[in-house]
Amino acid sequence: MQKHILIVDDEVEIRDLLELFLSSQGYRVTTLEGADEALRVVHSDRPDLIISDLQLEESDGLAMIEKLKVTLPDTPVILLTGVLFDAQVFRETLSKKVSAYLMKTTPLAKIKAEVERLLAV
Repeated sequence: MQKHILIVDDEVEIRDLLELFLSSQGYRVTTLEGADEALRVVHSDRPDLIISDLQLEESDGLAMIEKLKVTLPDTPVILLTGVLFDAQVFRETLSKKVSAYLMKTTPLAKIKAEVERLLAV
């Protein structure tokens, strides 16, 4: 059975790139633009992994992740963002909310490796 990945990002280019790449790797991918959509969709189509931007046009990605974690407490989350955090900030703050933090400039091969690690593929 295919693993389902939910991608939430307000940049259509990022969504399309990740969908094309991850679909070609055998994953079932759902892409959404915003937090409200994501909060609705996860009830009927639960993902095995969530990849989300930090800064969504309509809301804060971390606030959305906190709400998603209520419904999906064991679902791993990759924060894929253009916002640079140092290692200490990630360890002390973000690591309590997300499973991994990657920059949007991360090579696709590294994103794939992180997805595989989190899904234990």
